[in-house]
Amino acid sequence: MKARSQFEMNHLWKIIIFPLSLLLYLSGNVKTQVNPSVCRSPLGMSGRQILDEDIVASSQWSESTAAKYGRLDSEEGDGAWCPVSTSDPENMNEFLQIDLRSLHFITLVGTQGRHAGGIGNEFAQTYKIKYSRDGSRWISWRNRQGKEVIEGNRNAYDLVLKDLEPPVIARFVRFMPVIDNSMNVCMRVELYGCEWLDGLVSYNAPLGQGMVFQDQEVYLNDSVYDGAILQSMTEGLGQLTDGMCGLDDFTLSHVYNVWPGYDYVGWNNETETNGYVEITFEFDRTRNFTTMKVHCNNMFSHRVKVFQKVVCYFRSDSDWEPNPVSFSPVMDDGNPSARFVTVSLQNHMASAIKCQYYFSDMWMMFSEITFQSDTAMYNTSLPPPKTDTPPNIYPGEKPVHKLDDSNTRILIGCLVAIILILLAIIIIILWRQVWQKVLEKVSRRMLDDELTASLSIQSEAFSCNNNLTSSVVSEQESSSAYERIFPLGADYQEPSRLVRKLPDVSQVSEDTASKSTQSSTQEGVPHYAEADIVNLQGVTGGNTYAVPAVTMDLLSGKDIPIEEFPRKLLTFKEKLGEGQFGEVHLCEAEDMEEFMDKNFSFDVSENQTLLVAVKMLRADANKNARNDFLKEIKIMCRLKDPNIIRLLGVCMSSDPLCMITEYMENGDLNQFLSRHEPEGMIAVLSNAPTVSYSNLQHMAAQIASGMRYLSSLNFVHRDLATRNCLVGKNYTIKIADFGMSRNLYSGDYYRIQGRAVLPIRWMSWESILLGKFTTASDVWAFGVTLWETLTFCKEQPYSQLSDEQVIENTGEFFRDQRRQIYLPQPPMCPDPIYKLMLSCWQRNAKERPSFQEILRILLENTP
Repeated sequence: MKARSQFEMNHLWKIIIFPLSLLLYLSGNVKTQVNPSVCRSPLGMSGRQILDEDIVASSQWSESTAAKYGRLDSEEGDGAWCPVSTSDPENMNEFLQIDLRSLHFITLVGTQGRHAGGIGNEFAQTYKIKYSRDGSRWISWRNRQGKEVIEGNRNAYDLVLKDLEPPVIARFVRFMPVIDNSMNVCMRVELYGCEWLDGLVSYNAPLGQGMVFQDQEVYLNDSVYDGAILQSMTEGLGQLTDGMCGLDDFTLSHVYNVWPGYDYVGWNNETETNGYVEITFEFDRTRNFTTMKVHCNNMFSHRVKVFQKVVCYFRSDSDWEPNPVSFSPVMDDGNPSARFVTVSLQNHMASAIKCQYYFSDMWMMFSEITFQSDTAMYNTSLPPPKTDTPPNIYPGEKPVHKLDDSNTRILIGCLVAIILILLAIIIIILWRQVWQKVLEKVSRRMLDDELTASLSIQSEAFSCNNNLTSSVVSEQESSSAYERIFPLGADYQEPSRLVRKLPDVSQVSEDTASKSTQSSTQEGVPHYAEADIVNLQGVTGGNTYAVPAVTMDLLSGKDIPIEEFPRKLLTFKEKLGEGQFGEVHLCEAEDMEEFMDKNFSFDVSENQTLLVAVKMLRADANKNARNDFLKEIKIMCRLKDPNIIRLLGVCMSSDPLCMITEYMENGDLNQFLSRHEPEGMIAVLSNAPTVSYSNLQHMAAQIASGMRYLSSLNFVHRDLATRNCLVGKNYTIKIADFGMSRNLYSGDYYRIQGRAVLPIRWMSWESILLGKFTTASDVWAFGVTLWETLTFCKEQPYSQLSDEQVIENTGEFFRDQRRQIYLPQPPMCPDPIYKLMLSCWQRNAKERPSFQEILRILLENTP
């Protein structure tokens, strides 16, 4: 996220800086000095500025995995570049090569594997990089400790960014996966950096030397030089062009875990017999040089000083010009700070420069040398002048045609106009962003309130005996700032475009109320209308179900349509959960059949007690909580389905108020499955209890059937998960709602600044981002619940992602740029069932299947 935001700011900055740079360029004062910390823009693989013909590879699996498909964040073809695997460990030289068409300063590389919409699973765990400035001599990149191998990907989709330290200056770059034959490899890549405007392709210099300073060895060699190192350094670049300026104290370094003196290349006056150090600089073409900047150490107390004089010779063709440029900086014996010394090169034309830096003391140390130049314009492409040789050009000297003054004025005028227009555009953009931030804060506040009201899962609980004392849970406050990572921010999408795509949040409740009146009772055709969000405090942490407004009108009466159950017939067994409003207890109920509807079947013998869950509202609960408790009872009374937990009775004659619901002897599905193993050899060896795949699918079908019933009433559960499904005899499943009140599952909920907790790993993107809870969002949660079931609840959904990353992933679903991460296919899951899961996670809610369709598919695929 932060990296993406940085790149967007870089692009905006380029819009501003480009005309300014061009203006300076035309005026003969181009200033260029690379800064690795800001030179980190994508160079064109993902953005397609790099053409297909500039991407080649040593080999490929097939046409659909050719080099051109190795673009980061792209899934064209079969989703990546994949080289041909080889069994010869001596021939592991497969590569993906990128031609940038000009020299670039490359600071960062990014890699992905072959995702291909979740089908591919090939990636490079490690790789190497080779680079070239001319296409003929290839150099192996090594980090500052000399290591070649770069750590790559751990899955097929995640983007892994690696800083190149040191950075490289190159036109051609090769990514070379390290293939160990344990798995196939595929890669998608990107390069990050900026254009290398200096044009320097190599420098030749004497070897750096060492010294003993305060009883420690100080090495002043060019440790990252990529040319030949014999008696001197030739045909390479290194620390003098890596963009890192040395510190005032040459024994220290910007880089950790390196030796003293690392930042500088240094020479001793006693070993350089001529009294100077000669460095030759070769460039990519003939240029019109204006200045040279040399970053020098000036720690004069230790006999290190800036050079006394520099003499520079220029070469345009094959010979060095006889008239050099000489420059002597002002000596400074008062300030020991390192500094840039700027040398005027007086607009000399050259493709190479040879500079002799004269000592002013015992040591001379450089950490960076940069050049500023204009583009040379020769008369070779122009007709010969009609007049005699101008008096300011000597015989034998090649005339250089500069830009005509009138043309220059016109160009400068045009550029000034362009700059003014761009500044106006930037002001408009910034103005829109200020307003957008105001709108965004309002939207976030409204959405936060909406989510807090609709999914404020503050676990309520109940006791079932007058002797039981209610307790208030001390809930830990979270320091997590939900607003900071909210996926509607500018980190995800340009705000004005985002607002146009999002509905008016203020209209959600109004629109929902009108939609929810269209409640349908036809099985298999549930309305995907948003339910009216009713502020039920709930007894298990949140409202049991979101219900349509028309239903709440029907429930507005005061009568409780269920018989009072004597408290004395309840016997406490264990506490199931607790929350802010009370506790949930497992109890045994005597003679329950005498107080129940005759149509309700009990799976107990006569005179046997029945396991029940009892929820108690605290006696000191506020009026709103009591009203919500009554509403919840009225809602539960309407739910009569074999796969929905049934309300059995109430204790309303005195405080504390209680409601009594069914409970299944095998507990919740999450704990049940986690104690079992799939049928197979592992279960045999571990002597663990097993559950067959057919039984798993039978349980999933029952969950779908129960949800089909809820959707026919236009009820929305909003917390469907295995923890909220109870297991009875013969794998009977009933959907409940109090899993969130249990401390056991506190890790499944994400707290918003201590006010509400959300089951974000089960929630649809529109529920998290927009606060919309519909039958379609329940379908999404069913897909996650089905995934849990088929993995035997051995891990949490998206276990590899943090809560913040899960929320970020919902932003990817919102943008729908095929970057979203899906839950993987469980090992024992057939393809049709995984296809069903993926359909539940469709971005468009209308494209998700109904629970009637889900049930049909599950039954059709029953083993």
